[in-house]
Amino acid sequence: MGLSIAIVGSGPSGFYTAEAVLEKWSDCTVDIVEKLPTPYGLIRYGVAPDHAKTKTVAKSYEKLALDPRVRFFGNVEAGKDVSVAELRERYDAVVLATGCSTDKKLGIRGDDKKGVLGCAAFVNWYNGLPAARDLAPPLDTESVVVVGVGNVAIDVARVLVKTPEEMAATDLMEHAARAIHASPIKQVYMAGRRGPLHAQFTNVELREMGHLKDAAAIVDPAQLPETIPDEAKAEFSDRQLRLIQRNIDTLRDFAKAAPGARKKRVHFVFFANPVEILGGERVTGVRFEKTKMEKGRATGTGEFFEIPCGLVIPAIGYYSLPVPGVPWEGGKAINKDGRIEPGLYCVGWIKRGPSGVIGTNKPDGDEAADQIAADTGGAGKGKPGRAGLEALLAARKVRVVSFADWKRIEAAEVARATPPAPRRKFATVAEMLAALDASGSAAAPARAAAQAD
Repeated sequence: MGLSIAIVGSGPSGFYTAEAVLEKWSDCTVDIVEKLPTPYGLIRYGVAPDHAKTKTVAKSYEKLALDPRVRFFGNVEAGKDVSVAELRERYDAVVLATGCSTDKKLGIRGDDKKGVLGCAAFVNWYNGLPAARDLAPPLDTESVVVVGVGNVAIDVARVLVKTPEEMAATDLMEHAARAIHASPIKQVYMAGRRGPLHAQFTNVELREMGHLKDAAAIVDPAQLPETIPDEAKAEFSDRQLRLIQRNIDTLRDFAKAAPGARKKRVHFVFFANPVEILGGERVTGVRFEKTKMEKGRATGTGEFFEIPCGLVIPAIGYYSLPVPGVPWEGGKAINKDGRIEPGLYCVGWIKRGPSGVIGTNKPDGDEAADQIAADTGGAGKGKPGRAGLEALLAARKVRVVSFADWKRIEAAEVARATPPAPRRKFATVAEMLAALDASGSAAAPARAAAQAD
């Protein structure tokens, strides 16, 4: 008898795990349990709206979802509609792939003021995560400070300063587009406590900042090293050193370029550690301490400066919210190489923390498949699997959104878009389900439906 496997979460790590187990066993069944009616997780709600090419990886996930061995159980929340324990009773293996959804806080005085908004929340808002629909970030300011010098920080800065014309062919949410394009934002400061050698953006992302229509990238040439110092050469691999050199060359080009007639500025500020958020109830600025690098660490110099702003967006990392019934510590599931215990596994960011790019999740799926093989011998134990989950959800009157249903929602989003935008996303789950009903889906609000692609 083939294995029955449930994967909780339909982002990259979940789909890479599905791919790995399908390759290992031809007779297994894989059920993907997703809280939202929409699949793809980070691809839909995390990737910047103007990075359409990155989102094309969803096509490969769609092929997996259409495999007859796979079922998508959308609109089903693990821990609410079905517990992890109940999944384990019904499946030979359960793999958690729920990702990281919450921002790390700065942990400094004033970081609870109005106008401090984590990057995960902000990105979710402009990408259309239903839970972030009513966020209403305070964009009524000329100056924004983004704390962090990685790809997410660059995404946030870029979206804030791009023109409506530059964003027209994207799936930026309408409510976000209206608010951003109507804002008086003129200055965006990206601040990192270490120098350009330790910045975490990729060169492709960095170079984009030099090609914005109405925003100039500003760099202080004094913060750029003439050459990579010997101690850094000992710290980094040859591959990392090549990337660092490309980034420094790009930053040097920014420093030489004249802003011209462009009205907005994105400032790269290095060696700046935030120590206090200034203001009363509302943010009025950030106080930084200048730093210097000593043995690979940023240490304070005792010299301070301030940047006035009305919005602070920390982009310093994420952590996962606990999954009910799963041992948890430090923002991750307690695991050993992805195994929580035999029969229960985790992949992606809840396994190892928020690091890497989309493809970094693929080895996690391979490792999970190997662990399932080791713990089960590759043979099922006669558990009810899919039929058991369908019966449970039907008894609880949970409305399940199948992958075929999702394709109807997706078609409705495409149909309601104004060209050249590729789609106009629905902002709430209620809107998605209403569109599904309007499309003639056989699904009923009080019935769990099996997938019938």
